[in-house]
Amino acid sequence: MQTVWLTGAEWLAVLRIGLGLWWLESWRHKDRKGWFERGTGIAWAADVAGRHRWAAVRTGFETVVAPRPRLMAYVVVYAELALGLGLVTGLLTPVALVGGLLLNLLYLVLMIHDWAEQGQNAMMALISLVALFAMSWQTWSLDSAIGLF
Repeated sequence: MQTVWLTGAEWLAVLRIGLGLWWLESWRHKDRKGWFERGTGIAWAADVAGRHRWAAVRTGFETVVAPRPRLMAYVVVYAELALGLGLVTGLLTPVALVGGLLLNLLYLVLMIHDWAEQGQNAMMALISLVALFAMSWQTWSLDSAIGLF
């Protein structure tokens, strides 16, 4: 593959790192005090799920998230941090890419009525797929440096 300036593998690493920075920005701008102490993030998600057009989303939220809102707040917030760090450093990259893809698909389904959120999550999911199937951890990654994957 011929490219301008960088090799194909290096461009894939740039894509992976950019996606990681996107996850880190998602983590950075969260009001963690609100999420952890006041439960604002999960309360917002409960409102969205409660009005969702698909009954399966409402049922899934009531079954999985509603009984443990504090735990789920920590899972969401720190999953975004872990995904960002994993992708930027290239550590356990395939795991981070699959985890990010699943989280984006979950967000995509939850926010089915919000076109702005849809666009962001669709783009992040697409980048995850490309980075995963093109094995973006081959260059500029801890995975490559220590011989993982």
